[in-house]
Amino acid sequence: MRHQKAGRQLRRTSEQRLALLRNLATSLIESESIETTEAKAKELRPFVEKLITKARTGTLHARRLAIRHIHKREAADKLFQVIGPRFAARNGGYTRILKTGFRKGDGADMARIEFMPEGQ
Repeated sequence: MRHQKAGRQLRRTSEQRLALLRNLATSLIESESIETTEAKAKELRPFVEKLITKARTGTLHARRLAIRHIHKREAADKLFQVIGPRFAARNGGYTRILKTGFRKGDGADMARIEFMPEGQ
């Protein structure tokens, strides 16, 4: 039984899963929209939203906590200088997941995860 074991395994070890989420988060911050499997997108959403919440404060401590997961300097700068201030007046719900169909090769459910538009 999996009592109190939240999150998906994604058929990876914990180290591989953390590396996957870090890379997906970096790609999402850099391009502001990525297409991946639905399961990965659903796991990525809380990971990225916690980073954005840290970026909203903009403190040095928050930057150091975020840089533990975002290893590219340019992406970290964009997170704190562009994305964090964009959502300063919003309390959560910074991303949305749109289902895009099925992958041709194996039929996996695909989804696009992107940041919410500023007007909504």
